[in-house]
Amino acid sequence: MISGGHLVAKALKAEGVDVIYTLCGGHIIDIYDGCVDEGIQVVDVRHEQVAAHAADGRARLTGRPGVAVVTAGPGTTDAVTGVANAFRAESPMLLIGGQGALSQHKMGSLQDLPHVDMMTPITKFAATVPHTGRVADMVSMAFRECYHGAPGPSFLEVPRDVLDAKVPLESARIPAVGHYRASTRGAGDPDDVEKLADLLVHAERPAILLGSQVWTTRATDAAVALVRSLNVPAYMNGAGRGTLPPGDPHHFQLSRRHAFAGADLIVVVGTPFDFRMGYGRRLSQAATVVQIDLDYRTVGRNRDIDLGLVGDPGRILAAVTEAASGRINGGAARRKEWLDELRAVEARALEKRLPQLRSDSSPIHPYRLVSEINDFLTEDSIYIGDGGDIVTFSGQVVQPKSPGHWMDPGPLGTLGVGVPFVLAAKQARPDKEVVALFGDGAFSLTGWDFETLVRYDLPFVGIVGNNSSMNQIRYGQAQKYGPARERVGNTLGDVHYDKFAQMLGGYGEEVRDPADIGPALRRARESGKPSLINVWVDPDAYAPGTMNQTMYK
Repeated sequence: MISGGHLVAKALKAEGVDVIYTLCGGHIIDIYDGCVDEGIQVVDVRHEQVAAHAADGRARLTGRPGVAVVTAGPGTTDAVTGVANAFRAESPMLLIGGQGALSQHKMGSLQDLPHVDMMTPITKFAATVPHTGRVADMVSMAFRECYHGAPGPSFLEVPRDVLDAKVPLESARIPAVGHYRASTRGAGDPDDVEKLADLLVHAERPAILLGSQVWTTRATDAAVALVRSLNVPAYMNGAGRGTLPPGDPHHFQLSRRHAFAGADLIVVVGTPFDFRMGYGRRLSQAATVVQIDLDYRTVGRNRDIDLGLVGDPGRILAAVTEAASGRINGGAARRKEWLDELRAVEARALEKRLPQLRSDSSPIHPYRLVSEINDFLTEDSIYIGDGGDIVTFSGQVVQPKSPGHWMDPGPLGTLGVGVPFVLAAKQARPDKEVVALFGDGAFSLTGWDFETLVRYDLPFVGIVGNNSSMNQIRYGQAQKYGPARERVGNTLGDVHYDKFAQMLGGYGEEVRDPADIGPALRRARESGKPSLINVWVDPDAYAPGTMNQTMYK
C-alpha cells in the first residue's frame, strides 16, 4: 500500500527533482514524509511567495522544473505572485497546493478556496487530483505541460483525503523515468531556415538580439557560433545576458537604439515584442525583421515581421549557421565598417557616463555603486537584481561574465525575488558566488527569509541600494503631479539593513563613502556568511530607463 503523499514524492523523483521549497501546513505533510523516503530535500521558508520564487529560480538555473509545495487557502494564494512571475518569465515550475478533503467539498472546510480557478489564467496547466491512484500520473502530466511551447508553470492541488489515503502500489500509475514526455526541441521549418541564412549572408548592417530563451534552451554555443561566423553584432537581454562575455568583439550593449534604427536586418531571438521592446516600434520600419521563438503565439504579435521561425532557438541558430556556411561571399568582412560604427557609439556613450560611474559624491551616485559591483564580479559570480530604479541602473552597467549568470524577475517586474533567487542559486550551484543587488523597497518584501539563508548556511554578497524611497514610482509622481506631491505613498524609513543582517546572524556593513564600496564588498565575500552591505545612495538620481518610461509621460 502507498499513500498519495508518497506517490507525489515518487513522481518528483522520476522528474529528477531533488529539493522542494515549502512552508508547512496540515494539508501537505504526507508529501514531506514521502520526500524523506525518496531522498528529496525539504527546504522550509517563512513565506509561500519565497517558496514559489525559489522554485522559479531553481528552474532557471538548472533547466529542470523547480517545485514548491504549499498548504491550502492562504498558503496557495500567498504563492500566486511567484507563479505569475514564472508564467511571464517562461520558467518551468510546479506548484503543488493542498486542498480540503473531497468528502467535505463545498461544505466550508478549513482553508477551502477555488485554487484551480484562480491559477488557470497564470499557468499552462491547473487541475485537481481526483483519486489517490492518479496522483503520480497527474504530477507527470503537470510536468509535461510545463514544456508545451514556451516553458511555464503548472499547478496541481491534492485534496487532503486523496493525499493521505493509501492504495495498492500495483494499482497506482507511476510513470517510469524518461518515458512519460517527449523532446520539444523542434528545429523550425527547413525552408525558413534557408531563408534566414540567405538574409544573413547578404545583409550589410545586421543585428541580433539574444533573449531569455537562448539560456532557457541552453543555446549559448549555437548563438555564439552564429554571430562569430557571420560577424553579426549581438545584443542581449534578460537571461540571455552573458551569452557573450564582456570584451568579446561581437558583444554590444550601449548602442542598441542606434543599431535597431540603422540595421537592414534585425533578428530577435526569444524575446517578445512587449514593453521592453516598445511593442516592436523601436525596430526600424525599413529593416527586415526576423523573429525566432518557442511559442507560435509570440511570433508577429504587436508588430509585423518578415520571417518567423517557431522552435528551439539553439536548433534553429545551429541550422542557420550550417546553411550559411560556405556562402558567406565576403559579407562578413564587409560588415567591419558597421561593427566599427557601433563600437564608436558605445565608446561615446561610455565616455558620457564615465563621470557618474566614477563619481565621489555623497550620497553615493547609483552609477558608482553598480560600477563597483560590476568590477567586483568574477567569472563565477551569479548576479541577481531585485528592485526598481537601482536595478534599472545596473542593467546598463553590470555585465555577467558567463551565460546563466544573470537573474532578474523578468517582464512581470516583480519585486521581492532577490532573497528566494539567492536561496535557489546557492543550493543549485554551491560552487558559484552569488551577488545580489536589492532596492530597499524590494528587499523589504521578502527580506525575512534572509534568516533562511543563515539557517541553511548559504553565504552570498548582498547589497542594498538604500534611498529610503520607492524611487521609480516617486519619479513618475513628480513628473505627473509636481514636486509638492512626489512623496505620496512612496517614502520609506531610513532602515539600517546592515544591522538587520547582523541581528539574523549574517554579516552587515554600512557604506556612505563611495571609496568604501569595494572594500566592503570584499569583506562580505571573506565573511563566509549571508551578508548585506547597506549603501546609502542619492535619492535624487534616477536611471534613464526610469525617466523614459512611457507611463510617466
